[in-house]
Amino acid sequence: MPTKGDSLPTVWNQPPHTKVKHDILTRYLAAWFGIFGSSRRHSAVNVLDGFAGPGCYEDGEPGSPVLALNTLLNHQSFGNFDTTRFTFVFNEWDPQRFASLREVLAEAKVSKSPWPANVHVLESNQNFQDLARQLLDSVGPNKQLAPTFAFIDPFGYRDVPMSTIRDLVSHRSCELFIYFDFNSVNRFATAGNVDEHFSGLFGCDEFKNAPPEGLARAQFIHDLYEKQLRKECDFAHVCSFRMINSSGHTGSYLFFCTRDDQAYDKMKQAMWALAPGGAYAFDDRLAGQEVLFGNDANTGPLQDELAQHFAGRTIPVEEVIRYVVTQTPFHSGQVRTKTLKPMQKAGRITSPNQKRKNTFPDGTLIIFPVLD
Repeated sequence: MPTKGDSLPTVWNQPPHTKVKHDILTRYLAAWFGIFGSSRRHSAVNVLDGFAGPGCYEDGEPGSPVLALNTLLNHQSFGNFDTTRFTFVFNEWDPQRFASLREVLAEAKVSKSPWPANVHVLESNQNFQDLARQLLDSVGPNKQLAPTFAFIDPFGYRDVPMSTIRDLVSHRSCELFIYFDFNSVNRFATAGNVDEHFSGLFGCDEFKNAPPEGLARAQFIHDLYEKQLRKECDFAHVCSFRMINSSGHTGSYLFFCTRDDQAYDKMKQAMWALAPGGAYAFDDRLAGQEVLFGNDANTGPLQDELAQHFAGRTIPVEEVIRYVVTQTPFHSGQVRTKTLKPMQKAGRITSPNQKRKNTFPDGTLIIFPVLD
């Protein structure tokens, strides 16, 4: 009989950072569904929720499975997605929470009657590692898994070894959105009594070299996990979102991993919307307060970086955007108007083929002068 692995009841109160986590998830999935729902290249996609929980929270708030389904079914373009097969796999190992999840999903299906023929929901009640192996075995040799978004949100650090993650996302079209229990890892990384679990979590023993305390230790642990996601799982892009708890300390991170530039851009847009400024962090202490953020990004540092990086070169605007997306915290929507336009007004860039000043459609060449 599996155990919860935590002290929470079957259904619990939703913490503030969970709401933010779900907001990032649904913002990204809306873009992801929009891309693959109208794709001529892919006829099927998968969404895996490896630790789906009971399906709802104490006050009736929907859990991640319902949110994921609703993001698809309520998508403004869903009527055009009929040629794409969407398969959702919702896994919960604890029997009481799984029973709750099944009830919640049944209610969700009834509320959307008639249920769309191209949307399939699979409910699973097993250990996550067994589920991952089962999914991989079902693909068969020399075949590719359909584009898959894997949302892995466990309690603690025992159930998600790097080797399992590596195998699960080995197919090129897989993406990963994973919870990292920083608080627990920070407490026990050099204690010596859970080394077996941490060796599995990181896929190496380098965690034993973490500095004894302070910011250096925190940065080491974060960077090591990111490095291993890149190295072991062969992800081109990894970004993290920091969750600050009610005591003002880092409680956890959400890591998003992909091999696709467009996906990376869409996730950064989702994270930026919840944490304006590019810090990619949320503080529980601000929950429920009216906190005003500027709608416009401060692109001054980005302007300086572009001027320096491309100094003395003439570059198409598409290359500038790709650099911003892949090498900076900013996203594509902040380049043309919020970055290049003020740079041109300030005389920091010019263009030899621009039809209208301060506009940068595709094909526009940008001259970055040599810096003094």
